[in-house]
Amino acid sequence: MIQDYGWSDALRHDFAPYAARDLIPGRVTVQQRGQYGLVTDLGELNGQISGRLARDAESGGYPAVGDWVALAARPEERAATIHAVLPRRTAFMRRAADTIATEQVVAANVDVALLVASMNADFNPRRLERYLASAWQSGAAPVVLLTKADLCADVEAVVTNIRGVAGDAPIHAISSLTGEGLETLMTYLAPGRTAVLVGSSGAGKSTLANALVGAERMVTQAIRESDGQGRHTTSHRELILLPGGGLLLDTPGMRELGLWDSDEGLSATFEDIESLAATCKFGDCSHSNEPGCAVRAALEAGEIDDARWRSYQKLRRELAHLESREDPALRAAKRRQWVQITKANRARYKLRGRD
Repeated sequence: MIQDYGWSDALRHDFAPYAARDLIPGRVTVQQRGQYGLVTDLGELNGQISGRLARDAESGGYPAVGDWVALAARPEERAATIHAVLPRRTAFMRRAADTIATEQVVAANVDVALLVASMNADFNPRRLERYLASAWQSGAAPVVLLTKADLCADVEAVVTNIRGVAGDAPIHAISSLTGEGLETLMTYLAPGRTAVLVGSSGAGKSTLANALVGAERMVTQAIRESDGQGRHTTSHRELILLPGGGLLLDTPGMRELGLWDSDEGLSATFEDIESLAATCKFGDCSHSNEPGCAVRAALEAGEIDDARWRSYQKLRRELAHLESREDPALRAAKRRQWVQITKANRARYKLRGRD
């Protein structure tokens, strides 16, 4: 059964030490209030983490949806105890909503991050920049999905406007109601590949998930007519096996995505600005009033959107403040872990774009 959920030879190699301890592998499909839904070769089990894992897990070290775990099964009870989390290939993370110093893993081991934004009154390019920075940092390949195309009077104008924000990420206008764009979307959901749906409330993630599953799997709600904004529908994260063999991870809507350790992702998202900054006359240019500032010249010439520049500055300040509160050694270790993943993924992504 785990073959359908992405089990591979590489994972089997990583799992060998746990197999020697008579543990079995499983993948987390649901995470809700300390309880975990697990898919294993013994079927679906309900899991809880062991006391030792609870004590030893560092920030972000608890199992998340999409994780592969080592567990001791009690099949007669349809239950299991999770003893370890296997190393993650990718991890979409954000700063926990109730703190500035704790990371939260939104989705683990995903190949594609489907960044969902609705083409209605609540459309926000600045929010999309946050999602892009987190997606690039995660190691997953970002894809921008503009939903509710059937309600948009000028789809091409919206797509053209967002190209300056999306950078290297593909953009697709889709409609879950009419089916527009869904066939193209399925090319990202090949058998064994995992995609995560990320976006704000009311963006249409659950409606899209239902369309891809072919059934009313997720509860949906209409957006508020007064301001075009949505209400939370999905209340938990869930990994769904699609009819075609792909895997889709649906997440609750996020009004605000707090960045976490996203230096490389931010650089990828604002590559146009950082490339210009590298050509300034002075290496420590603050881009305010120094002579020979390439960024100021581009702003004055209208080559860089002023709102995009302010967004970049805001996100840089946010990351700097976060870095000042984190243990330097821990931060350095995490940075080394993800910098190569992020760079390698971008290189592969650009190569695919030229094929």
